[in-house]
Amino acid sequence: MGALQSAVSGLSAHQTWLDVAGNNLANLNTSGFKSSSINFAELLSQTVKAASGPQGQLGGTNPQQLGSGVGVASIPRNMTQGNIASTGQDLDVAIDGEGYFVLSDGTQSLYTRVGSFGIDKDYNLVDPATGNKVQRQGITGEAEGFQASGVSNISVPLGASLPGSQTTSLTINGNLRKTENPVPSKTVLTSNLAFTTSSGVATGSDDIDELLQFTPGTSPFAGPTNGEFHISGITKAGGTVAITSHVDITAATTVTQLLTGLSALFAGSTFTLDTSGKLTMTDDAAGYSETEITDMYYTPSTGGGGNGEAMTTPTFFDTTEAGGADLKNFTTTIYDTYGTQHSLTGKFVLTDTTDTWDLVIPSISGEVSGTWASYDIGDPAGTFNRRISGIQFNSDGSYNGLSSSSESETFGVQFIAGTTQSMILDLGTVGLFTGLTQFAASESTASVSTQDGYAAGELSGVSIDAGGAVVGTFTNGIKADLAILQFVLFQNAAGLEALSNGNYIPTANSGIPQVKLAASGGAGSLKSKSLEKSNVDVASEFVNMMQAQNGYQSNARTIKVANDMLRELTNLIR
Repeated sequence: MGALQSAVSGLSAHQTWLDVAGNNLANLNTSGFKSSSINFAELLSQTVKAASGPQGQLGGTNPQQLGSGVGVASIPRNMTQGNIASTGQDLDVAIDGEGYFVLSDGTQSLYTRVGSFGIDKDYNLVDPATGNKVQRQGITGEAEGFQASGVSNISVPLGASLPGSQTTSLTINGNLRKTENPVPSKTVLTSNLAFTTSSGVATGSDDIDELLQFTPGTSPFAGPTNGEFHISGITKAGGTVAITSHVDITAATTVTQLLTGLSALFAGSTFTLDTSGKLTMTDDAAGYSETEITDMYYTPSTGGGGNGEAMTTPTFFDTTEAGGADLKNFTTTIYDTYGTQHSLTGKFVLTDTTDTWDLVIPSISGEVSGTWASYDIGDPAGTFNRRISGIQFNSDGSYNGLSSSSESETFGVQFIAGTTQSMILDLGTVGLFTGLTQFAASESTASVSTQDGYAAGELSGVSIDAGGAVVGTFTNGIKADLAILQFVLFQNAAGLEALSNGNYIPTANSGIPQVKLAASGGAGSLKSKSLEKSNVDVASEFVNMMQAQNGYQSNARTIKVANDMLRELTNLIR
């Protein structure tokens, strides 16, 4: 009896449907799980009577066929996106859209949407459930030594060192106030050498030949010419003091007389000794000032020069205060080639030209001591450019560049003698308000917002960003890309063959994997600290189970009825 065979196939098919629904519900909370459905198809029919065409006065007849039951036609996977849930774990990453991560078990590539990763004892990024290693693409991280060339496994070398990097650029943002009530300042220059005597710090009443910095020789101040204390520089008003300018020194010359003579050479400024014995030059009046000292030395008397007479003089004057019609100071940290920190102080001074400022950069902590001959950082026209002049603003307050093409936004410093570290200042874009501005305000706010140097550090943490970059966080606050996750698409993702643990392998009907970057070329983006949940629809699965149960019961009833009919047939021959 064909009914029995058909009913048995129905029992088997609906049992399979129940198995599919049960598996879906079992994986309701499995990350990245893709639910399956089932499609049935009628088995080969038996033709009882073939169809016939119309003949004469008779019409045609349709075929008479009996089916032989039902079979499972297909069990397709539903590859649609599951919901994304936050986990808070740095190495959890969910795919929002199309695509698969690539793993390796050492013999073949596996593909998964389960982005729950970890780090093993050998610092490999792995799937901790299986130990399969996460694969990378490109050469990111190889130059820095984080990844080995030719090896596609991703290494996360916690504790690895990141060398320091020197500062090459600084970005300055903020406002330089335009006010009717500016607070002018005076220039104060201080020497790097202190004058001392056998009694301690020198005073104005001490004679020059009493200074420990003075070497008398065998015949000090032997004529016919006196000793000469030479100096050159720029006066407050911008005038030039030539190096031929000097103060005569004799056996009777006191420190006060030297200071008075130097002051006479620089109109608008006065020389004094500070409490430590250092030469100090201070503007007499507050306001914009170009005061600078560019050279200083001692020439012995004619007769004394051949007998050892000499005097040690300062080799550098630092700008303790900068003179301007208004003043804004800022301090920032920069780094040398070894990643060592140094403190840089900048002084914006308002000039006497409308809407124009200068930036004065005094000595920087840790730099080579200034010398007139080899490291003249005090010379505003020198190669180190420690006065950036002519910073202009438009009437609307936007940045207008430097006043002259001969001016530069680049300055230099030497932390190692003979090696100049150049840095460029980004002051803004001409005509825009993206950098420095000049608006009416009670206070100026201009300061360095960013600089590109950093100290050495060690890798202390790792995360994955939306583009698939494995990002390392270092103890110095720097973040650097360690690698890029390998990410692939398939032409027919439903054609993939599922393995355990959420892994897939390609088949003849899936197409070959197409390597992409996340969030590009049709590939989905990544959600950090998240995982994709299963796409099982609980309500639909409950309905499927009820339908499978009804189908199963119906086929069981068919068997019962067929069995009853066979029993009746058997009873006829008793």
